[in-house]
Amino acid sequence: MGEPRDPVEQARNICLRLLTGTPRTRKQLADALRKREIPDEAAEEVLARFEDVGLIDDAAFAGAWVESRHHGRGLARRALVRELRTKGVDSTVIDEAVGRLDPDQEEETARELVARKLRSTRGLDRDKRLRRLAGMLARKGYGEGMALRVVRQALEEEGEDTEGLDEPF
Repeated sequence: MGEPRDPVEQARNICLRLLTGTPRTRKQLADALRKREIPDEAAEEVLARFEDVGLIDDAAFAGAWVESRHHGRGLARRALVRELRTKGVDSTVIDEAVGRLDPDQEEETARELVARKLRSTRGLDRDKRLRRLAGMLARKGYGEGMALRVVRQALEEEGEDTEGLDEPF
């Protein structure tokens, strides 16, 4: 049976197939249609229709992305902005989605990430631990100031917890 001849029908089928199981941004779908040589007019007609009926919703996509990538992977605002930009989400939509992240929640997530990695750095000297843990946070998009503050606090708290354990009774 093959692909239908009508480019609008082809575009519709491609978009429906791509949207099955995974939300996509308008740009991701537009890029896929261009790659498959769907004429721009047909692509625009289908994309506009899909937006009208709510099958494409970049704001919902961005909100869900921020929620899942922050809580699932611990990514900070900067990393989330970068990822959404590469997916073609409009910057005002990105700002709104990332703006819902509470700065206190972001710092709390950074603390949890450090707490999980702290044990694996034991035995290294303090500076190396500091660099390794702060580097891990930087790769996830946390600013240097917050990363260093959170790591220093964790190392200090750990030092308080272990104080006196090596001394004879």
